[in-house]
Amino acid sequence: MLVLNLVVLWRSSSREARMAPCLVLMCMILGLSGVIALDNGLVRTPPMGWLAWERFRCDIDCKNDPKNCISENLFLDMGKRLHEDGWVQLGYNRVNIDDCWPLKDRDASGNLVADPDRFPHGIKWLAEQMHNRTLKLGIYGDYGTKTCGGYPGMMGYLKQDADLFASWDVDSLKLDGCYANASYMDEGYVEAGIALNLTGHPIMYSCSWPDYIRVAGMRPDYEAVAKHCNLWRNYNDIQDSWESVTSIIDYYGEPENYNDFGVVNGPGQWNDPDMLLVGDFSLSYEQSKAQFAFWCLFSAPLFMSNDLRTISASAAGILQNHELIAINQDEWGRMAQRVSKAGSGEVWRKELSNGDVAVVLWNRSTGGMHMKMTVDFEQVGMKGASISVRDLHEHKDMGTFSRSYSAFVNPSGGVVALRLSAAKGDRLHGKAFTTY
Repeated sequence: MLVLNLVVLWRSSSREARMAPCLVLMCMILGLSGVIALDNGLVRTPPMGWLAWERFRCDIDCKNDPKNCISENLFLDMGKRLHEDGWVQLGYNRVNIDDCWPLKDRDASGNLVADPDRFPHGIKWLAEQMHNRTLKLGIYGDYGTKTCGGYPGMMGYLKQDADLFASWDVDSLKLDGCYANASYMDEGYVEAGIALNLTGHPIMYSCSWPDYIRVAGMRPDYEAVAKHCNLWRNYNDIQDSWESVTSIIDYYGEPENYNDFGVVNGPGQWNDPDMLLVGDFSLSYEQSKAQFAFWCLFSAPLFMSNDLRTISASAAGILQNHELIAINQDEWGRMAQRVSKAGSGEVWRKELSNGDVAVVLWNRSTGGMHMKMTVDFEQVGMKGASISVRDLHEHKDMGTFSRSYSAFVNPSGGVVALRLSAAKGDRLHGKAFTTY
């Protein structure tokens, strides 16, 4: 409690007054790292569920658009679909509110208030409804003075808001970073994590911290981020376009980025490339398969942002692929690496805890014809005279092979996702891989 009070005092005083005690304060914080590290035991595998933002944004016009506006009815509808349509059984057990849920002003006590017209029963009641369906409810806040949509931010209210969310039995907090000075975020996001821990209520903590640091031209300290956040955004918001998806994959494929944030990915600490677009408007069937396959190999949070009331059977089939979900939920939580790039073809790999390797063959060509692509087993960490290959989209064993496997991959973003299994002792443990 002493640490939090000192941090609050430090943040609320003038910059000039802060400078003298700054080093002393930070040394105290670092000395009590066991107290302030998040270490809440949550999300030992990547979280899965549904998030409102990409599909429903900040639609608050419930008079003219009642089915799609940000309201308790929207979240109840999505929770019902998760519960009744087989999603929960696959692991999709979180419903997440994003921006635009509260009133534009706090109440007389300084508390956030859910808009009573759109959330007439309040957030605590909504959390109870989710819990009754074996679901978890997430809430949204912003570290700055306002949210990105112009609603009250948490600056100056971090502890008060954390206590409020805990009293509502909320299960996660997504903390954005609009209307805030990025140079203060290294302390501020830690402060918010302390406040969540001190509530004694288990709240998964999702940070936008490193992305705002990146945009400000600074380099995120991913060791610190992983210590204080359960998941974090590190690149641009996803938009409903294939170009947006590929820009994120490319960012994750850069060797320097893997060495920065890929290496800290693991149980309880996840890189978040943002929401799944599968079932929305822009992606083709092949591109939808590709996004889902990559997110599974990244060990990324699987947060759909679509309309589960109207989703097509083909889109649902992609998102409910239990073999790819198993890759995503592997207990090691390794993040995939790109191991080769030749023309418009790429090969990516992810190590699995039982010694298998998951592989994606990706055809970026727009030439209109499929491409024959080959995975070299030694290049992805496998050796031996007998490598079993399973196609994870076709749910089919393709046979055993000795040095490599080839497949035809459709153009315009198509993928073939594979699981390679070797005889015991035939995996190249500790091999240094060249990325491109």
